[in-house]
Amino acid sequence: MILIKKDYEIDRMRKAGRILAETLLVVEENVRPGITTSELDRIAEEFITKQGAKPSFKGLYGFPSSLCISVNEQVVHGIPGAYKLKEGDIISVDCGVLLNGFHGDAARTFPVGEVSLEAQRLIDVTKDCFFEGIKFAHVGNRLTDISHEIQKYVEASAFSVVRDYVGHGIGRSVHEEPNVPNFGRAGKGPKLVEGMVLAIEPMVNVGTHKVRTLKDGWTVVTRDGKLSAHYENTVAILPDGPEILTLIK
Repeated sequence: MILIKKDYEIDRMRKAGRILAETLLVVEENVRPGITTSELDRIAEEFITKQGAKPSFKGLYGFPSSLCISVNEQVVHGIPGAYKLKEGDIISVDCGVLLNGFHGDAARTFPVGEVSLEAQRLIDVTKDCFFEGIKFAHVGNRLTDISHEIQKYVEASAFSVVRDYVGHGIGRSVHEEPNVPNFGRAGKGPKLVEGMVLAIEPMVNVGTHKVRTLKDGWTVVTRDGKLSAHYENTVAILPDGPEILTLIK
């Protein structure tokens, strides 16, 4: 069942989303060669808790950290640890914030120092395809109108969209119905109505869309070892169009 949010609930999610957007900016400021992924996780958790909020991911389904940090060929759900970032890496940071009973969820991919032209183009296309998709996040459209536009933009850029992992509804729980794929034919799925809140999160690979999970049971990597990027925001469907709740304007 898709849970429709009332105005006051969206306002609470707006506040959680603001803290989340600020957290990702703080993380970005600290991304540099030599810092460990566990240090970035600590910085994010400290910032979130100082705002009176909680990290949504810590303990969720048993996940051990506040951030999912995925480097280079890692797609999603990377566990922060002792790895030191290197010049030329790309790092995907997925973060959730819980405030006043409601969650926000967002992800960004950052370059570490100077990166290859291909890596930077991947980061840019992954972000841009999100914004192409939400042009169709309007009341009366179908859910996969968003999905189709994301896939079309990515494949026109000669990259591929991950199919095994998708976006989702969000609210009092991190993961709610409906699933929000980043691929598929337009005109399918539920009709978009006022009060739906979706975490829309394209994951884009340089090579094949196929992925596998490492022995830690969490970290998802590209099957061919090529780079992957991730971009996500929490989006409310409103009468005047979509509102991105996890982006500082």
